[in-house]
Amino acid sequence: MSELVAGIVQIAGGLLLAPLLTGSIQSAKAYLQGRRGPSPMQPYRDLRRLWGKSGIDPQPRTFVYLLAPCIVAGSALLILPMIPVGGVSPAWPIGNDALVLVGLLALARFALALSSWDTGSGFALMGSARDLTIAVFGEALLLLALLVAAVPAASTDLVSISVAGAGSEIWSEPGHWCAAFAFGLALLVETGRQPIDNPDTHLELTMIHEGPLLEYGGRDLAMLQWTAAARHWIFLVLGAGIFLPHDGGFAAQLGSLAAWVIALAGLLALLETAQAKMRILRVPALIGAGCVLALIGLVSSLTGGPA
Repeated sequence: MSELVAGIVQIAGGLLLAPLLTGSIQSAKAYLQGRRGPSPMQPYRDLRRLWGKSGIDPQPRTFVYLLAPCIVAGSALLILPMIPVGGVSPAWPIGNDALVLVGLLALARFALALSSWDTGSGFALMGSARDLTIAVFGEALLLLALLVAAVPAASTDLVSISVAGAGSEIWSEPGHWCAAFAFGLALLVETGRQPIDNPDTHLELTMIHEGPLLEYGGRDLAMLQWTAAARHWIFLVLGAGIFLPHDGGFAAQLGSLAAWVIALAGLLALLETAQAKMRILRVPALIGAGCVLALIGLVSSLTGGPA
């Protein structure tokens, strides 16, 4: 029964609740900034509106431009059943390996970058170039954070990592703290939140993650926007299920997962209210500092004590 419930949360949560998660972040941020802001249901309205519109056919373009949204959305769909829920995951064919997760994220980014080169749009190319520059450091940061968390489990299986991090004794390990902070920074990078990027910007010259989406419309853009929302769901659920306290049985862990996801969404809204977007030239230095912190945590975990 626990595997059945976990499977439903994995798929239905990512498909149906991910837009509500991003909408809630935007609504909470507006409240903290003293303005009315959009409804938490606004992303659903945007997706419905876009799904009913026709696509865009820029020239020149090849099959690369046409396939990119499907590859990006398909990568997110494959990641959803990999994320453990309450320390449990059904035996899906895709498995639960953390390295596969990082590879699928890289595949989605590569496909979207190729679509920008395919159309030759100046602003899309600019956004893709910036995104790839940050990704060089961001993917290394994510991989290091997951490897540090994998040391106590002696496995890169996400379910084993979640089980190994469930007890309270893990919080006495310096490596776990380093990995948690590094993963938090990787979350900001992968979801395009401030101070790394501004998800609300409409200025083409400052766009990073939104830049490659400028050449898309209709159902293609709807798939890409859903993928962006699903990426929030993936990282918040993964962070809560691995790096935050989640001891107890399946029901207790499921309740703590929901509470932590809500708390992390509120923390993102608070962070974006308090912190402005950084200059892009300073972002690699910040991510590099996160990589150093993750390496310190890895050394500490491998040596069995403080680094």
